[in-house]
Amino acid sequence: MSPDLSVRAVAAHELMDDPHADQRMLEHTYRRFALINSVVSRPGLLYRRDIRPRARRGRVRILDVGSGGGDLCRMLAARLRRDGLPAHITALDADDRATRWASAHDAGAAVRYLCAHTADLVRVGETFDIVLSNHVLHHLGPDELQQLLSETRVLAGDGGLVVHGDIARSRFAYVLFAALTLPLAKNLLAGSFIRDDGLTSIRRSYTASELAAVAPSGWQVRTGIPSRIELRWGPADA
Repeated sequence: MSPDLSVRAVAAHELMDDPHADQRMLEHTYRRFALINSVVSRPGLLYRRDIRPRARRGRVRILDVGSGGGDLCRMLAARLRRDGLPAHITALDADDRATRWASAHDAGAAVRYLCAHTADLVRVGETFDIVLSNHVLHHLGPDELQQLLSETRVLAGDGGLVVHGDIARSRFAYVLFAALTLPLAKNLLAGSFIRDDGLTSIRRSYTASELAAVAPSGWQVRTGIPSRIELRWGPADA
């Protein structure tokens, strides 16, 4: 039985967000993010549709907000390097635990890891061609969401692109994630927060209509498979 998914479970909290979370479980969660995100977040589509076309015009500056273990940044760095496309990638996370772990596991990707907030980058006048986030929106309250959208739009500068990707809340998404991760709970995902926090994330996430209702003018909501939602700002052909 799935829980009530008719409204966002904003009072629910993910275990890995606890500042006292078990360090070994936290690190194992970061380690497994690459596998989980490669399936549920469709980073290959993001690369082909939004990043590679811009990178072909010249060196591209990319910012990943709430980068966690840095797996998305490392994947993008590897694909850009494979295609011979120059880029500068910044992984930004406000949690120093994530930043330390990601930096220690860069594995030659040459990503810049920063423990800071988007407001800090706005304050020093940094801008990027592409600003991304993955599974960040559902963590935010109403005011925090509006602040993130305002600041990432500034960070994208003139002609930049912002893509905030997340899970779309639905009974289908909850049941599917629960079913697919259950056989892995005692082996591949054992000792991590991924299964429990993934289910909580779905409960906290927006539907497309909810996100469209709170998005400022100029932002576009898109949906995709499997149970994906995007909030975008910038040129449609970016």
